Amino acid sequence: MKGNRRLKMLFERKKENERILSLFLTAGYPDPGWSAELIVGLAEHGADLIEIGMPFSDPLADGPTIQYSSQVALEQGITMEKTLQIVQDVRAQTDIPLILMGYTNPLISYGVERFCEDAVKAGADGLIISDLPPEESGLLRSSTRMAGLSMIFLVAPNTPDERMRRIDEISDGFIYCVSVTGVTGARDGDEIADSVDRFIERVNRNITRNPTLIGFGIRSRDDAIRISKNVDGFIVGSSLIDLIRESYPNSGWDKKVYSFVKQLKIGNIK
Repeated sequence: MKGNRRLKMLFERKKENERILSLFLTAGYPDPGWSAELIVGLAEHGADLIEIGMPFSDPLADGPTIQYSSQVALEQGITMEKTLQIVQDVRAQTDIPLILMGYTNPLISYGVERFCEDAVKAGADGLIISDLPPEESGLLRSSTRMAGLSMIFLVAPNTPDERMRRIDEISDGFIYCVSVTGVTGARDGDEIADSVDRFIERVNRNITRNPTLIGFGIRSRDDAIRISKNVDGFIVGSSLIDLIRESYPNSGWDKKVYSFVKQLKIGNIK
């Protein structure tokens, strides 16, 4: 199935009151040998969408948790080629939409057109580049269109209305709504909820072509439901990686992770 078609079908099939659960995990974390199996397990236990982080030595948009996971993956030999191999291994086992998320420099080093072609061949559906301003994205957008890869941009509370509308025009797949300004990381739910409603009101006025997912700082099902009540779903990354860091490689660590995922998706498990 064509990658961007998988994304489109995900949102077309979403039930009215359902919230899409997207999980972020750095490729190769906590161990390259576990990476594909873990991602498939996340898909089997409640995730609707997976964002696979492409490890980079200078992840400026990420907080300490994701920086740490990226450093661990790089120290264990994860490269762009190995990241794409993980995507291919996951795609052989599940049809869940897979988004690659990372930074501009590794793509330039790899070759932008070559990367987009290889990402689609591996089974990726979309791309998020955190440090690439939409105004400077022409080459990458052209390459993603040619390859059949969705290009996803971010908006934040300090994004002006006009720029939101422009981002909506050039995005394909969904819009990543950053709940607070600053780097990734789990925050107090009240800190986010106090300001997110005003932000999402503006998002829903200005973004009309694409579905919307909200991320940054979600730690629990309660946080997720409160923060995502007026969008299509939510994204969890740092809290997932924190849990893996706390529990891996102790016995049953993976079951603990999958239980957390189920709880994010459906609430308390009796």
